[in-house]
Amino acid sequence: MYSEADENGLFDMLRKEPEWEEYWGPSGIGRYKRALNDSIVFVACDGNEICGYARCRDDDGFGVYIMDLLVTETKRGKGIGSALMQKVRAEYPNDTVYVMSGIDGYYEKLGYRREGTIFEVTAPGRTDGR
Repeated sequence: MYSEADENGLFDMLRKEPEWEEYWGPSGIGRYKRALNDSIVFVACDGNEICGYARCRDDDGFGVYIMDLLVTETKRGKGIGSALMQKVRAEYPNDTVYVMSGIDGYYEKLGYRREGTIFEVTAPGRTDGR
């Protein structure tokens, strides 16, 4: 499980992912730190280095939602993402686990079933969908 002691290692990993800049960049880092603290976060380590994580939300027995799943590029293809998914499953054996993702092929490869879709609703005064 994630703790604030993992924060530097997790953000070091995120900074290697340009497409995740919304989380680690100057406009998002504070919000994402709060999101991490308000979420259930599992980390995977290789020695002392964080090499993957899954950030989840528990919906009071209506399901557990994996909001973010990331494995550092050099460790991909070694089963770490799948192990993180299994850890979530093991921690919540009586709940359905859902994944919020734009990387559908990865989850299909793991044999997960597509369940519905996600629609983005633009917030008042925003034009970027957030």
